[in-house]
Amino acid sequence: MMRKTQQLCNSQMRVSYLEAGTGTPLVLIHGVGMNAESWFPQIEALSARFRVIAVDMPGHGESDAFSRPVTLPDYVAWLAEFLEQRAESRFAVAGHSMGALITAGLAISHPEQVSHAIVMSGVYRRSDAARQAVLQRAQELAAGSAQLDSPLTRWFGEDESEAALRERVGRWLQQVDVQGYAAAYQAFASGDEIYADRWDEIACPVLVLTGELDANSNPQMARAMADAAPFGQAVIIANARHMVSLTDAQRVNQEIIAFLNAPAAAGRSPHALAGVSHADR
Repeated sequence: MMRKTQQLCNSQMRVSYLEAGTGTPLVLIHGVGMNAESWFPQIEALSARFRVIAVDMPGHGESDAFSRPVTLPDYVAWLAEFLEQRAESRFAVAGHSMGALITAGLAISHPEQVSHAIVMSGVYRRSDAARQAVLQRAQELAAGSAQLDSPLTRWFGEDESEAALRERVGRWLQQVDVQGYAAAYQAFASGDEIYADRWDEIACPVLVLTGELDANSNPQMARAMADAAPFGQAVIIANARHMVSLTDAQRVNQEIIAFLNAPAAAGRSPHALAGVSHADR
């Protein structure tokens, strides 16, 4: 695994990313407050089959932050520019949480770049109460009054087996650039509605995955997203919470491999896979 950087031509932003493996490119986009290293179980396992490219989101890890107020489409355009400068023309793209919103937005706005989309622990059409809670935290982050590691109680259970992962994620949250965190969270807070009406435009296969116990990125949202996509399928991981990519990494990796190796959806009628769940197989 190598740490690399790429200078974007238009925005002049520096993008930092981790790359490992060879073959078909698989791009990984983390959530708010995390960094590319949060994909370490996926990088380790999937780089044996794919060329894994785990990107630091703007203002996270070692990537440059935006120099102006931004919304979710700005993050989508940032990723599209990063991919446009790569040698390949099409990518499998997987995103977690905020990264899931970016992934779906990319598949909708730049379909020519995305061969497969994996939307993990994503949000979709929040309730008014949930949206208000997220907006309030965004305001607190912008004002510098929020506790950076407060999401840990939602992201992890009390099981002792998750303690080391919880501690590691807590360190990442404490190390994040506060302004980059606040900017991304503001976009995350208002991002669930921006592309919601356009999921029927996603032409590639979509895997929507979440944890059974994820209160904010709940199974109902996952199934609704899968239903809305012409070639969508939902997977619900039993007893898992928001950080399912870490706590249930082996299962998540298996689902990603199966999804990317499945026969192409071309030639199938729209909605042939929509809403299909194989969570219990």
